[in-house]
Amino acid sequence: MENIKEIISAYSAAFNTRLPEFFPIKTAPESRVVEAMKYSVLNGGKRLRPFLLNESAALFGLNFDQTLRTAVSLECLHSYSLIHDDLPAMDNDDLRRGKPTCHKAFDEATAILAGDGLLTYAFEILGSEKTHPSAEIRIKLIELLSTAAGAFNGMVAGQMLDLYAETAQSANTENLIKHIEEMKTGRLIRYACEAGAVLGIASAEEQQSLASYARKIGIAFQIADDILDVEGDASLVGKTLHKDIQQGKATFVSLYGLEEAKKMAGRHIDDAKETIAGAFGARAHRLQLLADFIISRKY
Repeated sequence: MENIKEIISAYSAAFNTRLPEFFPIKTAPESRVVEAMKYSVLNGGKRLRPFLLNESAALFGLNFDQTLRTAVSLECLHSYSLIHDDLPAMDNDDLRRGKPTCHKAFDEATAILAGDGLLTYAFEILGSEKTHPSAEIRIKLIELLSTAAGAFNGMVAGQMLDLYAETAQSANTENLIKHIEEMKTGRLIRYACEAGAVLGIASAEEQQSLASYARKIGIAFQIADDILDVEGDASLVGKTLHKDIQQGKATFVSLYGLEEAKKMAGRHIDDAKETIAGAFGARAHRLQLLADFIISRKY
């Protein structure tokens, strides 16, 4: 039996080894923003989204080097979202991945620019022929990532709803938190699978199976985060806990209770494993293991 923690750790180590080459720093005052970008991307992290992209592409025979640049682009965009999410005007967090958040390690203005820089850099990486020789593939990746990150049905919209949820007194709280999860947490998880399918030139049916799998593990991932905020170990989670309760924010745990939330996450994971195995058989073994890891993780 493969150990998914060891597999993810090995991927993360290989990924982290290659990351510095994407952030050359010149000796110039303006390079401070690149230092902040590099700090935020290299500042730990599980690398689950790049790993998910790599494993989705591996279903079609692609290897680490063939997916690396797309995965780095995704991690840049994810890190931008974390920098901005941590800002005083947003969630106002001092810790991220067990280290000072970007605006604490540098300053607020530099953090905003670093987030902007990473968002822009994500698309610069995708647009390069080094990422894929086919312009059609590159354009599709850019289209999907910009949609996932955007204000109409992506992370920006999800963040806006998340801020709204802190003070909302809605009779439709269940729909609200599910919509936040889908557009915020779940959107890049879905993109990771979509990008793997695009790189692998998947059929429409294969793309749909991966999207369905991603949707289910995305919900479970957010539920697991909500659970960790209540009963996690701060030294392992690497960020301030119990903030959702203190802010009165609507979450899966506040709506359903701790035990029912755990059961709900388990059902989504079972459905995800069944979906991916039905589409890809034994090739999807690691994606099944990843699904289990998502709700068993302690960080």
